[in-house]
Amino acid sequence: MHLEIRGEKGAKKYYLAYSYRKAGKVRKLRVYLGANLGGTELAKRRKVAEAELLQRASASRMFGDPFETVLTKTEIGELKALEAKANVRVIHLLEDDWKKFTKAFTYDTNAIEGSSVESKEVGEILEKGKWPDKPKADISETYGVAKAIGFVRKTKEHLSLDLILDLHRIVFENSKHYAGRFRERGIEVVVTDGRGNVELVRWYEKNKRKYPPLVLAAVVHNQFENIHPFQDGNGRVGRLLLNNILLKYGLPPINIELKNRGEYYAALQAYENQHNLRPTVELMLKEYRSLKKLLRKR
Repeated sequence: MHLEIRGEKGAKKYYLAYSYRKAGKVRKLRVYLGANLGGTELAKRRKVAEAELLQRASASRMFGDPFETVLTKTEIGELKALEAKANVRVIHLLEDDWKKFTKAFTYDTNAIEGSSVESKEVGEILEKGKWPDKPKADISETYGVAKAIGFVRKTKEHLSLDLILDLHRIVFENSKHYAGRFRERGIEVVVTDGRGNVELVRWYEKNKRKYPPLVLAAVVHNQFENIHPFQDGNGRVGRLLLNNILLKYGLPPINIELKNRGEYYAALQAYENQHNLRPTVELMLKEYRSLKKLLRKR
């Protein structure tokens, strides 16, 4: 942000300006502060204007929720520009790359939900069958998440009710008695239309050729988290669904890292409360940059 001063008819007029980039172009917002202001008054008005400009800039950079409204050509163009800038492309992960990803994803996605198994211990469990002195449920879910990653690598299914149930069962089959089952009847667990079709699945089938894969994956993940159909385990299943869709379009998987948990939750809240998809997409692109660093390690 910067102060602009204009001389007009013997008066000094003050404006606070903020520049940002949208759809490849530089945009500028301004707030008029007043004329012939003293230092104290100028500082007071500038503080108020800064908050207003940030709010206006944030609103102008929003991506709407494609589940609720159709994205504009401008929004789709900006999303594609973000993808291009992040150099997200179709790549083939070697088997060694998959082992690295599986260990990282298994640790982080379980740790986000409170697992006590540490990063080093994940490798010992999966590669050596060496169990640390940790709760059996945490160890079981370490195996379960790794097995589920292998499942999404092989399945040809993009999104279905059966796929969602299968992923939950695989992750929790040895730790939760309700593995592979939605919450009890009487609790709204899926959003359906009048004919009983699952709305999220139907939305995906309708739009899977319209929107970029990052958008599809982000919407499915965020909507699934909003629906929250299981008694527990929704976060892990949601992140597996996100990767399943990315993989079906030939894109690399991503790992939401534990260190970015706060940003992850904030992105979910921005989607739920403001219908803003942008924070989720930007976090995904950030995690792609981290993935490149992970795969370069030997």
